[in-house]
Amino acid sequence: MLVHSRKGRWALWALFLALFLPLFALPLSVILAASFATHWSGALPSGLTTANYQAATRGSSLQALGTSLATALGAGLLALLLGGWSALSAHALGGRRRRLMDALFVLPLAVPSVVVGLAVLVAYSQPPLLLNGTPWIVVLAHTVLVTAFAHQSVTAALGRLDPAYEQAAASLGARPWYVLLRVRLPLLLPSLNAAAGLCFALSMGELSATMMLYPPGWVPLPVQIYTATDRGALFTGSALAVVLMATTLAVLFALSRLRNRASYR
Repeated sequence: MLVHSRKGRWALWALFLALFLPLFALPLSVILAASFATHWSGALPSGLTTANYQAATRGSSLQALGTSLATALGAGLLALLLGGWSALSAHALGGRRRRLMDALFVLPLAVPSVVVGLAVLVAYSQPPLLLNGTPWIVVLAHTVLVTAFAHQSVTAALGRLDPAYEQAAASLGARPWYVLLRVRLPLLLPSLNAAAGLCFALSMGELSATMMLYPPGWVPLPVQIYTATDRGALFTGSALAVVLMATTLAVLFALSRLRNRASYR
């Protein structure tokens, strides 16, 4: 809704700040302050130190960050391929079959992630698909959880595409595969990039399903954060959380730069 009066804009900004500061900015600021603290002083952390980050960027913590990156990149890539392919297929089918395929791919969003983790654990704990105890089961669970977002993003982008481009290419004799590779996919690049960033970010922060599935030696950073805070190392856990947040934002920033370049083409 557009606000044209000056008082209305000021009121809107005041409402935004009243909601943003206590709900988003304050909790994140406390986590950031706690990552540099050694103890609590009243309601706020205090005692400036960098020892928490030394612990958060060495040994098992650094290995956990690498595990999260590998899991998120693998799950994000698989989700992008599956979600993009399913969206293109559903768009070609149309009608009731399209609605059915959309419902099937969005189904994991309708249940808690811990249920998805349990389903994957039960389904892949027996031969011939024995993945339990391997890193692949974690990547698979993350893929199931985030593919719906890729599917929905590409589906929405397909609905906004002007069919005149594809029709013009087909009228000039281009085969369907050529139209797909040289016309449709280039037009979808910004949406594919955005879907990849969303899938990556969601996978980086996934905890519930991961807790049920991760094998020894493949501990993602959210599990490391939970373990640290559970044993009372709140300040180290805060530093780990800041590292997770900074890494995720850095990757999303790189993807946004790629998306901007794709949009200008």
